[in-house]
Amino acid sequence: MKDEVQERYARFARDEAPGRSALYGEWALGVAADEALREILQRIPATRRQPPLVFAVTRMLGAPLAAFPQWREFVLCNAEEIVAECTQRTLQTNEPLRLAALLPVFSEIEGPIALLEIGAAAGLCLYPDRYSYRFVGEDGAVRATLDPAKGPSAVLLESRVSGQMPDLRIPEVVWRAGIDLAPLDAADERDRQWLQGLVWPGESGREGRIAAALDIAASDPPQLFAGDALERITEVAALAPQDATLVITTPGVLVHIPRTAREALVSTISRLPARWVTIDPPGILDVWKPRVVEADWPGFVVAIDGYVRAAADPLGRWWEWRAASKASAA
Repeated sequence: MKDEVQERYARFARDEAPGRSALYGEWALGVAADEALREILQRIPATRRQPPLVFAVTRMLGAPLAAFPQWREFVLCNAEEIVAECTQRTLQTNEPLRLAALLPVFSEIEGPIALLEIGAAAGLCLYPDRYSYRFVGEDGAVRATLDPAKGPSAVLLESRVSGQMPDLRIPEVVWRAGIDLAPLDAADERDRQWLQGLVWPGESGREGRIAAALDIAASDPPQLFAGDALERITEVAALAPQDATLVITTPGVLVHIPRTAREALVSTISRLPARWVTIDPPGILDVWKPRVVEADWPGFVVAIDGYVRAAADPLGRWWEWRAASKASAA
């Protein structure tokens, strides 16, 4: 009989953990080989037992960042609470570094802008105007730096750029809001622990960056709306100030929405008086202009209104500008 949990965790250890988190790779291999642990995880709904989600829940509940035998003992002793928490949680990466890959696209949009994010979690990607940016070439040399109008930010987003460097500027954001099935409060200690626990051990710099971004969001909270984006987007979009350009972003979230609902959401966005900015896997939509061949495309697609602007790392650690001209996005 096929063991979906075993296959998923073995695949994670083989394909996803290497180069990112040796400890998570060790835990995933251990799960794949441990029948008792797999029986516990099989009690979690299939959409809630991804390795990064399960691992983050155990950490939030107090599991040590230790070798597999210690982690296994914690899971066996806390199985009921782990299953309950995983059942109600979703992956909420909320990585502000994605904004480094989106900044060139924001730079094309006339401001001021009203920013609405789908899948906002705590809203950390709603502050492109509050973070500092540093772009480096493949040789490590600094190619550009930008700071907010009030000076350098506690959050520095550094990204590697290859090829052409487009014009860059920090946008003027006058309104920020988000929609999420389970919005998080940047000022709530448990929500902060949850987001910081989603950082994989071994990913240097991420936890500190997210903590600093949480402080910025807590000091000036965005409007966050709970619910299904398809059901609420028209209502929430109508709240944006009329004298600003409405920009709707879907950074890395569409892949988590079933295809029919995903296509309906994109169709709804296209009918609103708004610009649509996204960074998502190339194969999840058929709207890219020009067409993207998934097999030949590195990373995710960065696009505005479906017009392809760049290839990028899913979390914004690198990007490559691929747009022929700004006019093509008009």
